[in-house]
Amino acid sequence: MTVAKFPAWTIRDRTLHWGDRTVIMGVLNVTPDSFSDGGLYQSCDAALKQAHHLIHAGADILDIGGQSTRPGAAQISLDEELDRVIPVIEALRCSCDLTLRNALISVDTTRSAVARAAVRAGADIVNDISGGTFDDAMLATVADLGVPVILMHIRGTPETMQNDTEYADLIDEICGFLQRQIEAAIAAGIAHSQIVIDPGIGFGKSYAQNLDLLRSIPTFRALGCPVLIGPSRKSFIGWILDQPDPTQRVWGTAAACCAAIAGGADILRVHDGKEMVEVAKVADAIWRQPIP
Repeated sequence: MTVAKFPAWTIRDRTLHWGDRTVIMGVLNVTPDSFSDGGLYQSCDAALKQAHHLIHAGADILDIGGQSTRPGAAQISLDEELDRVIPVIEALRCSCDLTLRNALISVDTTRSAVARAAVRAGADIVNDISGGTFDDAMLATVADLGVPVILMHIRGTPETMQNDTEYADLIDEICGFLQRQIEAAIAAGIAHSQIVIDPGIGFGKSYAQNLDLLRSIPTFRALGCPVLIGPSRKSFIGWILDQPDPTQRVWGTAAACCAAIAGGADILRVHDGKEMVEVAKVADAIWRQPIP
């Protein structure tokens, strides 16, 4: 499979060459109520241990979030989100482990104030599940900070998003939203080459619609940006496997990740670092490039 390449990102001491291999983003939720790992990494020490595990397993990016975005999740206060996220970023940047200290960090937030504080503390990328729509200042803030942004599609909010999953044309509507947000980001001053898009698996979509998204990755890549896919442990996998426990969906996640890579996904957002790094290495060897 020939995968179209987008301009590389150079961040800190490394360069991400889109299309050469799959970039792995490790999930680090510092929340009490995330759907899969809520409460596991609330303390700074626990978060640092998980960050160490993910990075030394081969993850390229740590995605740190303090606001749960599971279906039905309520919004927390700005101060609470800052109190959860910023100390972890600061601790990573002060780590005596050089690999951990220099890890690429994205902040998973919809608030411009959190994005600004996180980048000042050492984050490198802003990952906004609302695609820049929840906070009118977000895109201008990212432009001012001069960092890349990930724009995701969502319908409603995490609290309401599963109440309406009816689309006249699922892929066309999501592509239209993402195209509008790409244009809005560029108008705000963000370079096109600094934008990643995410169709938002699990965010305002039915189980079957999530499968359609996985089948449609080439359509999203046609928008001219790298594509992030986040299938990890999600409920559509549990639906297929009849597995209610998210932590027991590793093999199903591996299959979804392989499908995403076959479709041309550039970034996979995952909970299981070592396992999905190995999945990506094998899938890349099949679909992207031969083993040297």
